[in-house]
Amino acid sequence: MTGLFPDEVPANTPESPAGDAPLADRLRPANLAEVIGQEHLTGPEGAIGRMVAAGKLSSMILWGPPGTGKTSIARLLADAVGMRFVAVSAVFSGVADLKKAFAEAETWAKAGQRTLLFVDEIHRFNRAQQDGFLPFVERGTVTLVGATTENPSFALNAALLSRAQVLILHRLDAAALGHLLDRAEELEGPLPLTAEAREALVASADGDGRFLLNQAETLYNAQIAEPLDPAALGKFLQRRVAVYDKDRDGHYNLISALHKALRGSDPQASLYYMARMLTAGEEPLYVLRRLVRFASEDIGLADPQALVQCLAAKDAYEFLGSPEGELAIVQACLYLATAPKSNAAYSAQKAAWTSARETGSLSPPTNILNAPTKLMKDIGYGKDYAYDHDAEDGFSGANYWPEGMAPQQYYRPVERGFEREVLKRIEWWEKRRRERKDET
Repeated sequence: MTGLFPDEVPANTPESPAGDAPLADRLRPANLAEVIGQEHLTGPEGAIGRMVAAGKLSSMILWGPPGTGKTSIARLLADAVGMRFVAVSAVFSGVADLKKAFAEAETWAKAGQRTLLFVDEIHRFNRAQQDGFLPFVERGTVTLVGATTENPSFALNAALLSRAQVLILHRLDAAALGHLLDRAEELEGPLPLTAEAREALVASADGDGRFLLNQAETLYNAQIAEPLDPAALGKFLQRRVAVYDKDRDGHYNLISALHKALRGSDPQASLYYMARMLTAGEEPLYVLRRLVRFASEDIGLADPQALVQCLAAKDAYEFLGSPEGELAIVQACLYLATAPKSNAAYSAQKAAWTSARETGSLSPPTNILNAPTKLMKDIGYGKDYAYDHDAEDGFSGANYWPEGMAPQQYYRPVERGFEREVLKRIEWWEKRRRERKDET
């Protein structure tokens, strides 16, 4: 779209892909309503749905795993509100490309045509390059839509984040991936797979729609005469594909059973369900990801070593590979199952996130703010800060909550494992706070 003159305003209707284009391209959605798995954003009540209904887009960062529709959404957004669409990739583009895009956007703006600038892999631009977007976003020269698979909090400048809304795309679940295969079969005909193998193919995609369609295209191109079962599918694709037994227990049923058995402190059942997954061909790193999540969600500080054990198991597996490395996964599984349980950290996260969203504009008290300049010192930043190490017991008992916000209690340790000790510390600190308050 770049390089056109203002009297050549391009049509926003996407061109139909050629008949020999990859299957994933031929199945790209034609409008936002056809985007699969991201209804929390594209639906009538979603952030994107509301912006489209209002006919006005704000700059945004689309954050999500590969194959979840970030590029498709950006292209369809421009079409939905009648904007000119320009795409650049942080992998292949440099400062000269950005300057050209901004200059052309300014020319189009004079002709009354707004520009949506889509930047793929935006996190790959360095800090200085990211700063270069700011004046053009602020002036409205472009509406920036960045796509990233990395956490924007760490990968993008704070200044850029303050001018863009971060929208999170979900990994596609089994139902969404199945719907993608339905669309592929409407176009290309039935896949040469048994029902069990079809479920295995969906599970192997691990939420990546593009990967799933590429695997389906490989199957179509091979012109297989007889439907493949899960074992034959795994051999054909040269990829470990989860096999489902005659009862057709699905991928997500097994991981749910593993999670519940771990939470219920049953090491025998936990090991059984994990063995079911691994011997069937489940990706060991997928199991490890679930174990790492469990260590924080269901154990937390009741046993801080749980997370360490899981990460050590991941390192050991990556170092040894299969089958030797799978013993480390077994060790992590047994550790989790036999560890004391607590969801206090998980509950604290949810409560704190809710509170932060509700009170996000409140400033911390001035006494705990840094004062690197004379002006900041003059207006009270850092004044009367109580340095805890100067207190006799290493505890000042100061108030750290924003003015107008009462202290909250998000984290409530349980009387199990190491959290029993944490609870004692918190109770002691609370007692000292009350005593200090009474003294003043």
